[in-house]
Amino acid sequence: MSVSWGRRLVSSVLAALATVVVTHAASVFVFFVSQQYQSAVITQVSDYYVLGSLFAIVFVFVFALVGGLRLWWTALLAGLFSGLLATLIGTGITTIAGGFALNGEVVQYLFGTLVSINGVYVVASTIIAATIGRAVYVRALGWKANRAEAGTRVALVRMPASNLADGVVTHIGRTSVDTDLADKQWDAYTKAFEEHGWTTREVPFADKLADSVFIEDALIVLGSVAVVTRSGVESRQDEAEGAEEAAQSLGLTIERIMNPGTIDGGDVLVVGTRVYVGRGGRTNAEGIRQLRSIAAAQGFDVTVAPVSKALHLKTAMTALPDGTLLGHPDLVDNPAFFPHFVAVPEKEGTNIVALDDRTVLVSQAAPLTAELIRELGYTVVSLDISEFEKLEGSLTCLSVRVQ
Repeated sequence: MSVSWGRRLVSSVLAALATVVVTHAASVFVFFVSQQYQSAVITQVSDYYVLGSLFAIVFVFVFALVGGLRLWWTALLAGLFSGLLATLIGTGITTIAGGFALNGEVVQYLFGTLVSINGVYVVASTIIAATIGRAVYVRALGWKANRAEAGTRVALVRMPASNLADGVVTHIGRTSVDTDLADKQWDAYTKAFEEHGWTTREVPFADKLADSVFIEDALIVLGSVAVVTRSGVESRQDEAEGAEEAAQSLGLTIERIMNPGTIDGGDVLVVGTRVYVGRGGRTNAEGIRQLRSIAAAQGFDVTVAPVSKALHLKTAMTALPDGTLLGHPDLVDNPAFFPHFVAVPEKEGTNIVALDDRTVLVSQAAPLTAELIRELGYTVVSLDISEFEKLEGSLTCLSVRVQ
């Protein structure tokens, strides 16, 4: 379920009001204190800022509506430009209304205010937009959804970026990706969840991050805790910020993997209270150490397995709802290491998603695996994800399941 425009409008209005009201009050307070608490200063300075604050509400609203408050640094810029434009326009209108012509001297005066009275407002606007304004925006954006989704199963998904075809490939050769077909396959993927009782929530779109559709790598969910990862691929590390916002909107407690630790969510397979972690090219020992500490505090036990034949642990194997591990012998370093291991006939069949206790998503490229799973008593839903498989993606990569 994508975020509706109605909710974006409401969130943007609330964020703009919060940002500007606090900015206005903070700026007045600065001058109140600097003038030795003279009460007359409050009225004078407040009146001076009124027109600029009205314009600031409009500017912050527009920036918020187009996503300018989603990230801390874009919110910083939104506050800076809103403060600059609003104070210059507000002061300019007041000056011209006072009978002054808009000439070089007046323009010089206007810009001079940016290092005095208007400068205070601009600094306050910049800081407050990136803190209070952004916090209000994110909370308001997720509030209605949190109420509606309490007690339900939520799948976090992220729309494919326009540069999807530029995604990183490691263990396979690069082939041409049909991005239009990928969009249709992604729509079918989210629909499959919704048809089986899940609520899908979109993580903020990241159009310049080619691999961002593979949202699983950015978050690991352990009970009520979401672990924000730090990818072993530097170009993917910026994906985590939007994922963290989405996890916060669901009320999950946030933990983070910190530098020099690296870990991809695709290397983490949770089976009951057992957490299998793949030690491979994307996940290092320090990342595993940090995850082990976080997992232990939540009652999970971590088991580490080497991954050298596949991109991620979950490229090599995943689990059925009853805990049976499905994997391909050519991709798993040591199949005998894992209990209840069942070999599947196709490499594309190693990665499955349990939609419920009886229904499993399987890649359309693995018909023999689908038949094997049916023989184990499960209902199979087959999906074509060919364009994502060209980028070493798989079914679990495209979502983070929160239950």
